[in-house]
Amino acid sequence: MAEDKDADILERPKTHRENRKKNQPRRVAKNQAMAVAKFVRVPPRKARLVIDEIRGLYVQEALAFLNFVPNRAAGFIHRVLTSAVANAVNNHSLDVERLKVVSARVDEGPRIKRIHPRAQGRVYRILHRTSHITIVVEEGEPKPRRVRRASRSRAEAARAARATKVAEATPTSAPVAAEAVTSETGQEELPIVEEPQTAVETAGEETADEPTTVGESASSEANNKEES
Repeated sequence: MAEDKDADILERPKTHRENRKKNQPRRVAKNQAMAVAKFVRVPPRKARLVIDEIRGLYVQEALAFLNFVPNRAAGFIHRVLTSAVANAVNNHSLDVERLKVVSARVDEGPRIKRIHPRAQGRVYRILHRTSHITIVVEEGEPKPRRVRRASRSRAEAARAARATKVAEATPTSAPVAAEAVTSETGQEELPIVEEPQTAVETAGEETADEPTTVGESASSEANNKEES
């Protein structure tokens, strides 16, 4: 029976063995890519302190953060994240600028047991813990760009503030209605703006237009006396 089973395996075509990995369904979505590192010689508790900080960040920000973290686990996580980005770009043709860390977890692996000899024939147990690091990146919306304001010096800002205060303090006069003058040819010419007259000028015009009633009354009385 065993010989027949081995013979059947050898008779299988080579393409079947090559495509065996390709025929497996993807464990992530089409716009995602994953990378896993197993049996990493770092405790899970120490690795989770670092991986919790990059979860939800864009890939460029996460890589920059891991480059400056003084933690041994940051180096292993950096390698896994770089591998996930490479899988996304080379295998699934995703955009690096739009990749984001959507899932990042650390699972505990097998413990390597060692002993430390102590006094009176006793030993203490030493446990070297290992970790399985899994990171999933996803292509989403591009990172929003921060709009930078035009930089101005303090002197320019102070001058602009003073100008606005002066403009608010000065009263604004009502606009005078302008009538458009049309020439004989029918084309519109520049409007004639009537300048507002002052109170003194208007008072002088009114006194000049009014007749002197006292002089007229005196002259009428003299004429009546001569006639009588």
